[in-house]
Amino acid sequence: MPMSPAISPTESFEERWGRLFAHIPYVVLAVATLVALLTGPYTGATSPAWRLIAQLVVLAVTFACLAWGTWIHRHGASRAQGVAFYLGRTALALLLTLLNPLFCIFAWIGFIDAEDHFRGRAVWGALGATSVILALGQSGGVPFGSVGHVALFVILVGVNFGLSATMSRWAVHIAETSDRRGEMIAELERLNTELEQAAAENAALQETVVAQARAAGVQEERQRLAREIHDGIAQSLAAALAQLQAAQDEPDSGRRIARATELTRDALTEARRSMLDLSPAPLTGSGLAEAITGLVGSWDAEQPARAEVVVTGVVRPLHPEVEATVLRVTQEALSNVAKHAAADRVGVTLSYDDESVIVDVRDDGVGFDPDQQAPPASFGLRGMRQRAERLAGALDVEAEPGGGTAVSLRLPALDRGAA
Repeated sequence: MPMSPAISPTESFEERWGRLFAHIPYVVLAVATLVALLTGPYTGATSPAWRLIAQLVVLAVTFACLAWGTWIHRHGASRAQGVAFYLGRTALALLLTLLNPLFCIFAWIGFIDAEDHFRGRAVWGALGATSVILALGQSGGVPFGSVGHVALFVILVGVNFGLSATMSRWAVHIAETSDRRGEMIAELERLNTELEQAAAENAALQETVVAQARAAGVQEERQRLAREIHDGIAQSLAAALAQLQAAQDEPDSGRRIARATELTRDALTEARRSMLDLSPAPLTGSGLAEAITGLVGSWDAEQPARAEVVVTGVVRPLHPEVEATVLRVTQEALSNVAKHAAADRVGVTLSYDDESVIVDVRDDGVGFDPDQQAPPASFGLRGMRQRAERLAGALDVEAEPGGGTAVSLRLPALDRGAA
């Protein structure tokens, strides 16, 4: 069996046992020799002289047998070699016990490695043979002088065999427990490695999610600012520019300049409000129906087309986001009519029902082809759709060349206190 100065904590039970067993047979043989030879003169086991000489010769042969056993185990003993070694050593132990009963001490070694060399019922045979040798020495050796001597021998055989069988089963249990513990430790190490890998992957995934959420937040904020600038500031500035251009052609331009000044102030207010992400200015201090009515009235006063507004259903306060979206989409739809429709009449309908709030903006202008792709710089319809989708709503546009345009926005009618 290979020897090493240190025992690794990860060694198996068999490896640790092999290291210890490499020394045990020699130690047990030395102890048995000392006890047997030192007590021989008093027990008569070393006389006559031939008996002592026979013991010494058998001792030498036994030592050689142990050395051979160590050598074959070091070089990987085969099953047959292991069985031959066990049988030879047991036979020598029996011979020594017959010559000197106290050499039965050495026979005890047969109990501890029977499982290494035999399987199944053969193990019990090996334990039984060792029990017989021990009982033979413990009962005083041969010949048997009486029936009581024989009875003592039989009892000792049973006792030795029972103890050895119990200890053998216990040793097997310890070995199996050790192996299972080793397997559990290996499995726990594997699971721990997998958990560490999963933790590292989760950390990387979390970093990715955070980065994506940050990018999505930045994109959402950009889109929000773009919509606010387009629907509020840009619209007011465009109207102010139109008033200033009209003032250049009129002798009395004071009214136009005053209106342009008012629109410029509105644009500045919208710019400040956009930075603070507040509700649109027309909704400050008024409800949605009033804001829509005021918006349509201002548009009608500035445009040649006639605009009318109709409110249906039970008017009630809605969530600020919903009201702001309805107002901004209406504002953008009216702006598009002013820029592109050349309409004579415009109708705006604001409808409340149990589940939705709907705003329709219809005109009798020149219309357009809805299948034609809008230019990249156009933000109107795209911005309106983004606003609708942001609140799980829908924007429908119906138009045809020469047949006017209808824009319909439907949003969930969320209460003002909804989260």
